[in-house]
Amino acid sequence: MLAFFVTAIVAFIFYLSLTFGSGTIGAWSIEEWISGAVLSLIVGAIAGRVAFDHKRQGKKSSLRMLNPLRWLLFLVYLIGPFLWAMAKANLDVAYRVITGKIRPGIVRISPGLTTDFGITLLANSITLTPGTLSVDVDEESGDLFVHWINVKETDPSAKAVCGSFPDWARRIAE
Repeated sequence: MLAFFVTAIVAFIFYLSLTFGSGTIGAWSIEEWISGAVLSLIVGAIAGRVAFDHKRQGKKSSLRMLNPLRWLLFLVYLIGPFLWAMAKANLDVAYRVITGKIRPGIVRISPGLTTDFGITLLANSITLTPGTLSVDVDEESGDLFVHWINVKETDPSAKAVCGSFPDWARRIAE
């Protein structure tokens, strides 16, 4: 229940910051206050479970994502390694499309992440990078099935498919 309220409050503050200056009541209109509250409750109900998930082995709830250091690490990850990997992947995909050197396939990687949020962060990072797409997750082991544009080996490591993404997901979410 605490995860729901924390997520809803953070979503409401974020919503109000995006709509600042849109009305007459404290820089917002009454419609903005109502729609922000409704949307924040919906976000809290859906995302609260992911952001403050339970560990896979135990059922202990964690509030680790309230730590500002984790948010700073996330921003460093987005600005640094993620954007760099995206730029390289764009060039690689362009090269493969022009030359026709494409060997697509679905591979299974074991990133070793234990939280749902860590796996979600990794899967989204993989999907946002051109040439890769997260297809499925094995719920029990946490392994990801990834469609990859250039399969070089039959059983690649997570580092071969997505570079340092699993390490960053571990630092941020676990």
